[in-house]
Amino acid sequence: MLNKIRRRLQNLRLAQAIILVCILAVFTIVLVLPMFALFSKAFLNKAGEFDGLSNYLTYFRTPSLSVSVWNTIDVSLVSTVVSVILGFLYAYALTRTRIPLKPVFKYTALIPIFMPTIVHAIGLVYIFGRQGVLSGLGLELYGRFGIILSEVIFTFPQAFLMFYVALEFADGRLYEAADSMGISAIRKFMRVTVPEVRYTVVNVFFVCFTLAFTDFGAPKVLGGSYNVLATDIYKQVAGQFNMNMGAVVGTLLLIPAVLSFIVGRFVSGKNSGTISAKSTNLSVKKSRKRDVLFFALCAFVTLSFLALIAALFMGALTTYYPYDLTFTLKHFAFNKSTGGITSYFNSLTMSLLTAVFGTVFVFVFAYMMEKTNSFGLLKKFGGMLSALPIALPGMVIGLSFIFFFNSKSNPLHFIYGTVAILVVSNIIHYFSVPHITATGALKKLDKEYESVAESMNVPRWKTFLRVSVPLSLPAILEIFMYLFVNSMVTVSAAVFLYSAHFKIASIAISHMEEAGDIAQAAAMSLLILLVNVLMRLLYETAVKLIKKKAEMKEKNYG
Repeated sequence: MLNKIRRRLQNLRLAQAIILVCILAVFTIVLVLPMFALFSKAFLNKAGEFDGLSNYLTYFRTPSLSVSVWNTIDVSLVSTVVSVILGFLYAYALTRTRIPLKPVFKYTALIPIFMPTIVHAIGLVYIFGRQGVLSGLGLELYGRFGIILSEVIFTFPQAFLMFYVALEFADGRLYEAADSMGISAIRKFMRVTVPEVRYTVVNVFFVCFTLAFTDFGAPKVLGGSYNVLATDIYKQVAGQFNMNMGAVVGTLLLIPAVLSFIVGRFVSGKNSGTISAKSTNLSVKKSRKRDVLFFALCAFVTLSFLALIAALFMGALTTYYPYDLTFTLKHFAFNKSTGGITSYFNSLTMSLLTAVFGTVFVFVFAYMMEKTNSFGLLKKFGGMLSALPIALPGMVIGLSFIFFFNSKSNPLHFIYGTVAILVVSNIIHYFSVPHITATGALKKLDKEYESVAESMNVPRWKTFLRVSVPLSLPAILEIFMYLFVNSMVTVSAAVFLYSAHFKIASIAISHMEEAGDIAQAAAMSLLILLVNVLMRLLYETAVKLIKKKAEMKEKNYG
């Protein structure tokens, strides 16, 4: 009997080792090897010979190219500072005041997440452009100002969400103690609230800076003659077919992303909450003056985002803005030359495939990392791989995939130019956040489930399907929703990887904008927004039903 149990455990460990090795092998092939191909390309000349740092020297000695570095730092720094301040104040308003309409403000703040960044820029053209609603203000939209404004819209939701999580829970005892000591509201804010979020501020700053530094959509539409690194890499690769110089720019784009990754790891180790079993809920006191000021701020941000959406509706549903405002649906009859309606259905196909295969890959990977007791070295390697994608900009992933998968000596060359390479790039690009979500959900499950199952000779796969998956269903749905929405709005990686036979909606919008079909671009943007909002509503409805069912079960068994 003992021999039978030992043999069964050995077979189980062997099966687990095989699965873990296979997963890590796949990860290495689609992440490590393409990145190696990118880095090696930066040190080769056009003949494929090693040329040291000559490509970098050429780049920085070319004034028209090197100025892009400082332009990128400039717009990223300014937009990050604005987003961090605005995101903090907005999150503070929703967590530490008594303003009305909090749910409305919260969900409105997420609107930019549901659209490609190129759409934010198109919306700004309708509002502030030469023939926009507010063109009379005389703002120079094309160039530095326009890019900064668009990047603020792009990065604000990220800043808000991170601050919201940090501020949502607080130990009321600290504030009660401050009140009993007669500390003023300003000193209480500086000595209690600010220390609570000091590490979050650092993290938010680097996240927003990285997003703005590597964004392609806003500079593509609003950049004009104001060059940045993201448009440089596109011009070098797609315009001049200078792959070596494109690789150089790609490695430069990695610098802030890697710094952000290092800072994030450091901050996560330092950032410890103040909530304990003895903590009390924070009771927000009345303050009419405070609430009026913060309500005005939230209303301004909300109306700004709604105005952006209204501008897209105006462009998509009028005959020829601003000259003919007659209602029409003709702009939804998309030109085939720029992608047509087929590009929209291609995006839906790609996003669904990414969400399905990505969710399975992420959850199985997290399960193997979290619920297996052996293979310490393999798990350390897996932990390192799982954290890497968060430091990789989409354009860098797209470029590295070109160098790796487009090589005819690569056995996987057959996926190049197909939907498969877009799906793989999306899964890698957006892997880290879903992995954290899956790991967090699995950590909450008692390890005794696996121990009891093994003692009862229940196969591990049955425990996985009958226990781990059902109990982690809200997290699985969140991963599915996250991958789907981000795949629908992705531009940066896809701009290098799509084929003429499989054009996606976000790329079609870019081509429509290039061709001057702004109204059709607005119409396609609304379709993307519609499906992403619908996906979010379905996700929240499903989670509520799952929680309600769990509560009913608890009540019945209780």
